[in-house]
Amino acid sequence: MRLSEFNFTIPKSQIAKFPADPRDSSRLLVVKRETGELEDRVFSDIVDYLDKGDCLVVNETMVFPARLYGRKEKTNAKIEVLLLRELRAEERLWDALVEPARKVRIGNKIFFNENNFYAEVMDNTTSRGRTLRLSYEGDIYKILDRIGEMPLPNYIKREYTPLDKVNYQTIFANPNYNTSIAPPSAGLHFTKNLVETLKKKGVKIVKIVITLGLGAYEKIEVEDLTKHRMYTEYFMIPYDAAETINKSLRMKKKVVAVGSSVARALESSVLISGTVKPNKDWTDKFICPPYDFKIINALITNFHEYNSPSTYLGMAFAGKDNYLKAVKHALKNDYRFLVYGDAMLII
Repeated sequence: MRLSEFNFTIPKSQIAKFPADPRDSSRLLVVKRETGELEDRVFSDIVDYLDKGDCLVVNETMVFPARLYGRKEKTNAKIEVLLLRELRAEERLWDALVEPARKVRIGNKIFFNENNFYAEVMDNTTSRGRTLRLSYEGDIYKILDRIGEMPLPNYIKREYTPLDKVNYQTIFANPNYNTSIAPPSAGLHFTKNLVETLKKKGVKIVKIVITLGLGAYEKIEVEDLTKHRMYTEYFMIPYDAAETINKSLRMKKKVVAVGSSVARALESSVLISGTVKPNKDWTDKFICPPYDFKIINALITNFHEYNSPSTYLGMAFAGKDNYLKAVKHALKNDYRFLVYGDAMLII
């Protein structure tokens, strides 16, 4: 399959700048794989498609305020820093992106928070990538929570607001796993009330962890999809989570991946028996048509850009024609796209 076979443009008016309020009032396009039938619903209607014993697998990663704005020493030039991941805690070393990169060289210091906190550039990693040593006392995540911003994608053309610290986070976010720079967008549609309704119906909510890094903003740039190489994502599937998923599989119930990263993690942990194994690992698995899914039999996903790996995973699951039909329907009927946008349930 080639990238140019599935090119579409999202009108600016359909790029969501804010999430729906309440979150589960977002629109939901139900895509039925066997028939190609589409149904226009709202997200809270997802209850109608799930039954007792079904398993909803969510990512409980937490987004930290990874974007900082500082000033370069001596020149006072404004520098934007996006912290990607901690490399060595004892040395306070971080992998980061800087902008404008041409102004940031090895040995430079970038000051933040009225010079109470700074980053020293230790190495160049890519054209925009830098290894930084941070100067701080105490818990770095508490400091970032005070002075950092949530790293909203650049396609959201508006001013950052304090509400984004709440909005750019799922209700499943666990402070023990606060290492992501993007939320699992499919999980943003859930509310506490909706989760309680699902639990009362007998739906199992299973939590795994996938750290979302720079790959969350990744775009496919090669025409031949077989040559695309994914960023790696760390994931953890606890023993209890695997047991619950496998029980649903044995009972011929739905295993619903909430987001493409969840689907990738599960499909990266398949035993010969066709069940999920408890696992802690890294995955760079790129799923595109054709692909035979071993674990999931339903998928919740947002509407992504045509060159997003998440689009091709959704296409592999729904079927190329069904997925194309769904996207055309969404564009024609004013569905909202991207991270704060509407959702698909593919069953």
